[in-house]
Amino acid sequence: MTRSDVLISADELLTRMADSPAPRLLDVRWTLPKPDGSEDFAAGHIPGALYVDLDTELADHGSTDPTAGRHPLPSPEAFQETVRSWGIDADTEVVVYDDNSALGAARAWWLLRWAGLSARVLDGGLSAFRDAGGTLETGPTPEVTPSSLEISPGKLPVIDAEAAADFDGVLLDARAGERFRGETEPLDPQAGHIPGAKNAPATDNVPAGTFLPEALLQERFEELGALDGPVGVYCGSGVTACHNALALATLGIEPSLYPASWSGWSSDPSRPVETGA
Repeated sequence: MTRSDVLISADELLTRMADSPAPRLLDVRWTLPKPDGSEDFAAGHIPGALYVDLDTELADHGSTDPTAGRHPLPSPEAFQETVRSWGIDADTEVVVYDDNSALGAARAWWLLRWAGLSARVLDGGLSAFRDAGGTLETGPTPEVTPSSLEISPGKLPVIDAEAAADFDGVLLDARAGERFRGETEPLDPQAGHIPGAKNAPATDNVPAGTFLPEALLQERFEELGALDGPVGVYCGSGVTACHNALALATLGIEPSLYPASWSGWSSDPSRPVETGA
């Protein structure tokens, strides 16, 4: 896998939108302070895009087990129905985007890849599309004809808490430094990180809104020791960890995702906690 397999530029997207069929566009408008992005979507989105609700379509909130984390992965059956509702077939070109440096879009990208489908993320998101001359449309998500696609789940590696505890490689924590160090924890039961993990804030992949050039991403992950062997990724709830997985995929690296992440780990009192840098 190369960078062009993972990311698409706004200029290329505009060209592809003029083709027939055009790509299926998925708008994952989501942030922690405002998880429901439907109003923002309705106020302006790329023409033809479908709004994707991360909390309900890209996560399973039916679990009562706190160690499953705040954003457990949807079941294969549920995600298959979601993908079908987007009108996606096996040969559909899919582009996902958001307006938050791909922090939400990366989750959709990861799940689609996990399901055995191809997808790319719009580098720079909505801002890059506008800057390239693209115009937005308003209104609710359009209706599409559902597909009958059969997904192939399990195409990307996933680890559980036991595997994360004994991970034979580099475990990267995508949260901000102050949460990793345990100086603050606004969301989860305990502050700190999984012992032995290294801090790799997802936002450092996109300091100016677009992904760092390949050489700089290579340098970033090389300094973290993430290019020499197995890599695992986690975050607070398994969402922004997908951003590090996306960045690593541009370098041809396929990391393992710990979906429950810190929210699941810190809910288990038997799990050790480490603080500091």
